[in-house]
Amino acid sequence: MQELELNSFMQGLTRRNPGQPEFHQAVEEVAEKLIPFINENPKYLDAKILERMTEPDRTISFRVTWQDDEGNIRVNRGHRVQFNGAIGPYKGGLRFDKSVTLGTLKFLGFEQVLKNSLTTLPMGGAKGGSDFNPKGKTDGEIMRFCQAFMTELYRHIGKDTDVPAGDIGVGGREVSYMYGQYRRIANEFTGVLTGKNLAFGGSNARTEATGYGSVYFGREMLAVRGDDYNGKTAAVSGSGNVAQYTVEKLTQLGAKVLTMSDRGGFLHDPDGIDSEKLAHIQDLKNVQRVSLAEYATKYPNATYTKNARPWGVKVDLAFPSATQNELDENEAQTLIDNGCILVCEGANMPSTIGAIKIFEKNQIMYGPGKAANAGGVAISGLEMTQNSMRLQWSFEEVDAKLQDIMKKIHSKCQKYGQEDGWVDYVKGANIGGFVKVADAMIAYGVI
Repeated sequence: MQELELNSFMQGLTRRNPGQPEFHQAVEEVAEKLIPFINENPKYLDAKILERMTEPDRTISFRVTWQDDEGNIRVNRGHRVQFNGAIGPYKGGLRFDKSVTLGTLKFLGFEQVLKNSLTTLPMGGAKGGSDFNPKGKTDGEIMRFCQAFMTELYRHIGKDTDVPAGDIGVGGREVSYMYGQYRRIANEFTGVLTGKNLAFGGSNARTEATGYGSVYFGREMLAVRGDDYNGKTAAVSGSGNVAQYTVEKLTQLGAKVLTMSDRGGFLHDPDGIDSEKLAHIQDLKNVQRVSLAEYATKYPNATYTKNARPWGVKVDLAFPSATQNELDENEAQTLIDNGCILVCEGANMPSTIGAIKIFEKNQIMYGPGKAANAGGVAISGLEMTQNSMRLQWSFEEVDAKLQDIMKKIHSKCQKYGQEDGWVDYVKGANIGGFVKVADAMIAYGVI
């Protein structure tokens, strides 16, 4: 059996998936670490597991037709990429944003396969969404879009088939509208969506889970080197749920957070963003839906820099928690030059391949998103369990389970990523997530 070679593998994948750069990037980052492992383990090579894992089980695209408040007919496109269901029902979020493309969803779905495997919970990987942009829309318009979206999606999902959740542009409101439409069509009350309202089957700590989880993962990385968060300074990007709860938990564990960001630029507060200031940011972003630039009018020591990202601020820790490819090679080098010792990803693929190379070259603690931000989907998995058992755990119970899951993810990454004198968490996450899925696929035979 001829061994795999990275360049030829990527050439074939790019040819089969033209115009999908995010998907190409995600696969290359994984394949680079996996191919040596696969070549050393002929059972994965013979069974063509990597070739099979980089081809979705199915890709579903559909028209979404809805009516705005003025009575105009509007048309969007919806997708669901059911990437791999070898270890459980498909699981992954729905994203509503004008930037959504099939290539974006394929990259997210591919990452989700490995991420879900790392949680140790029985969940396959999927992703979906639409190019519908909820910003500026009324509640009525969002409701009608969500109902139209679910009218098509419902035939492709189910509690034992595919269990979507929220993502960018899809919060509790949107999940509730979609769940209501699913109940109306299917005439059943079942755990077919996660991220639901607590009143009808949602889980405590789901909103906080991704942000908290990334901080818990960072805590495990620091503990390996006998360190903790006390007295450390941190840069956080983003200002949505993930960033907000990353800031909250970092502050609770003794770190001083200096930055947050939005699409217009970044906020730098040298005095630190404490709980009172974070509450103000939550009001600006969640309620008033205005720029972080308003923060500086209340806290004059802070500055807001337009059209820039926060990675030039001197900090000990960096938590990219906004979107993909928000931290490039030059910014990675700046972080290193400024003494940063840890980068922990709250977003999906926020670091470019060039940035990752810089982190690896300097052997800093780098937690890739498929491991570090797995807290959100882990709690979604726990929500599925609670729905099946017809019960609801307390916030403290769920948070304790989240901490335990993040510790297990870290241990698996450490097991497969151990190098001479340091831990390659990218290698550890990729191999650790791969093995469980690959073994299941081999057990099924050729399907």
